[in-house]
Amino acid sequence: MDYSYLNASLWNSIIQFGIIAASLLIANMMRRKIPFFRNSLLPTAAIAGFIILLLRSAGILKVDMEFMELLIYHGIALGFIAMALRIPTGVKEEKGNMVGLKSGAIIIGSYLIQGVLGLGISIGLAYTFMPNMFKAAGILLSMAYGQGTGQANNVGATYEAAGFVGGRSFGLSLAAAGYLCACIVGVVVLNILDRRGKIKRVSQQDITETVTIDSFQDKNEIPFSESIDRFTVQIALVFIVYLATYLCTWGITWALHEYLPVVDKLLSSLLWGFNFIGGTALAILSRVLINKMQKVKIVTRQYQNNYLLSRLSGVFFDIMIVAGIAAINIDDLAGLWVPFILMAVLGGLVTWYYLKIVCKKVYPSYYYEGLFSMYGMMVGPISSGILLLREIDPNFDTPAANNLISGSSYAIILGAPLLILIGMAYKSTLMTFISLGLILIYFVLVNLLIFKAKRRDKSVVK
Repeated sequence: MDYSYLNASLWNSIIQFGIIAASLLIANMMRRKIPFFRNSLLPTAAIAGFIILLLRSAGILKVDMEFMELLIYHGIALGFIAMALRIPTGVKEEKGNMVGLKSGAIIIGSYLIQGVLGLGISIGLAYTFMPNMFKAAGILLSMAYGQGTGQANNVGATYEAAGFVGGRSFGLSLAAAGYLCACIVGVVVLNILDRRGKIKRVSQQDITETVTIDSFQDKNEIPFSESIDRFTVQIALVFIVYLATYLCTWGITWALHEYLPVVDKLLSSLLWGFNFIGGTALAILSRVLINKMQKVKIVTRQYQNNYLLSRLSGVFFDIMIVAGIAAINIDDLAGLWVPFILMAVLGGLVTWYYLKIVCKKVYPSYYYEGLFSMYGMMVGPISSGILLLREIDPNFDTPAANNLISGSSYAIILGAPLLILIGMAYKSTLMTFISLGLILIYFVLVNLLIFKAKRRDKSVVK
């Protein structure tokens, strides 16, 4: 083998990871030293992505776009698997209010209203000023704002293959706009409410987490003296689950192709595009199975470490965000600036006002904490929701942070019909209109769940 620079395949991945690593360190320094970036609450990974995008667009830096897309696709699945493998611990919960289910309904309701708005814009433009507009393009708004970089890339690539020129970059650009929207709108409204005395914004010079032996070492966990490093074990668990995800998805799509070709055309691309959902489900199943084996003494040690798994998921998500923004091709947006601006601006505003209504209903005792955490997550990644929440609830004294997690679990189940509609919408003009109608109907049903479910108890307990 040639080990020199002439062997591009040998060194390419190292070069690309080096670019990402350097951009993250530079972005972290900028966020710590420059007040504008620190006060904006823009995630370090997003700043790093914009740095690479700027340098690449200026012709200063060469980036392997295919490699970046690979990182986006795998990063979202690996990150969710790492999160799902964590062992549940005692958290603040709100009893008697079906708050987990309602939080999941709020998440899906946000997806749906974003989808309705996006489809309304793309269909409206297609029949007026932009006759060549891909009519189903609007549904990418719910993927970009609601789901983030990973799904904006996956669904955008699927739509691009179906005829939406520039679909992947359009989705990634909307996802990047979501980060900006979370920070700009969130910070502006936080400051306004702070001046009006409705909330108290906490100084965020440097909120640090103290890592104690209790947070790093659980009872009966594998000891430090093991011959295999504990972090290696966490990586092994994540990749074993991801391998199982691949094998299961391959098996299902093979069976559909052989025996149900009609269903195969509808579901196969969704199964591969939303592989993180299958990975999350298998991770939860693996966690439950390991727990059962521990109870019957087949497994005598605890192999998951929550602290390390959280750090690992953070690594995957950071890399995914950097790659997602860096992979945007500005040239692909030529002719798409009108729908992009309309969706980016109106998507942020409509999501904000929708959440103001439903959060006041579901989180009456901690309304602003619930509102800002949900808004950050529904236009950006979950980290944006946490960043906004920590401005007014730095110690997570309310259940708002936990609602993001428990709600996301319910949203996986409640969101299943939406996945089918996403797979239908781009097939034809008729299917686009049918999907829009079904999304509207489902939006009504989800909000009935939010507003009509009976409230039994408002108490907050540990």
